Amino acid sequence: MTVIEVTDLQRRYRSRSGVFKRTTRVVEAVRGIDFAVERGELFGLLGPNGAGKTTTIKMLITLLLPSGGAARVLGYDVVEDAREVRRRVGYVFGGDRGLYERLCALDNLRYFAELYAVAPREQAARIGELLELVGLKGHEHERVEGYSRGMRQRLHIARGLLHRPEVLFLDEPSIGIDPVGARELRATVAALVEGGTTVLLTTHYMFEADELCDRIAVIADGRIVAEGTPDELKAGSSAGQVVEVEVYGSAEFALDGLRALRGVTSVIVEVRDQAQVVVVRSGGVGDLTQHVLDALEGVNRGKVTARQPTLEDAYVELVAGA
Repeated sequence: MTVIEVTDLQRRYRSRSGVFKRTTRVVEAVRGIDFAVERGELFGLLGPNGAGKTTTIKMLITLLLPSGGAARVLGYDVVEDAREVRRRVGYVFGGDRGLYERLCALDNLRYFAELYAVAPREQAARIGELLELVGLKGHEHERVEGYSRGMRQRLHIARGLLHRPEVLFLDEPSIGIDPVGARELRATVAALVEGGTTVLLTTHYMFEADELCDRIAVIADGRIVAEGTPDELKAGSSAGQVVEVEVYGSAEFALDGLRALRGVTSVIVEVRDQAQVVVVRSGGVGDLTQHVLDALEGVNRGKVTARQPTLEDAYVELVAGA
């Protein structure tokens, strides 16, 4: 069953600027996108800042009206049947907002259970289930102000699940969370999907999307530029091989020689943990490692890595070409 169906969805808004002479321009945040999400699927929506991800989610959860096109969630139109959609979906956003810090987790969930109209006789059992699910059992009587960001984000997920939504929207839930907290959060999301919840996830962390998502749509400048499974997107990358070389000192004089190598599609220099890394992507013409090292003759080199394209490689290529 198709749970989310988006057809030519659009969102425009007017932006005004100037002090003495006001000018108005129309900004197209979402420019006619199409996608569908099946029941029990974890669907990823990836894209740079300002690409239209959050705007799309806000239209699907009825916080924004579309300027054109149509969207249905669980068979209900997001404009004509907004009340029915709201009853059946949950929304979790990244960051610290949305919780009462002077209250403990238990009191937060009791309060939101009332707002979600969870039957009083069901509240205690439901809250207990959710605290167990998100790994906060034993911390429910602690004030939220003492929680780590990872614990707060897991409490956000519990809050979004109180009314047993059939569809859960996660908008960059792991932003700002330490690696341990992010791993625990990913395990929680995976458990939700195994339990039958349909999830639409936005994230900037490619490894997270690669690990969790069944299918992914890449959105850039308000348009979907690619869609498929993580493996399909990686297979579609023009980079048949990626060679990474740590360098110390300037390598600028060698970059033109690298770009001239047969089969090389791109050469960039990235800064990682106070080291420069020359990243060379090729179009699948065999092992380029030795040719790259020859071209870097005279450069003080460190670790050398040859690998296959990742989802991040495919994403960067898709967004850059949009």
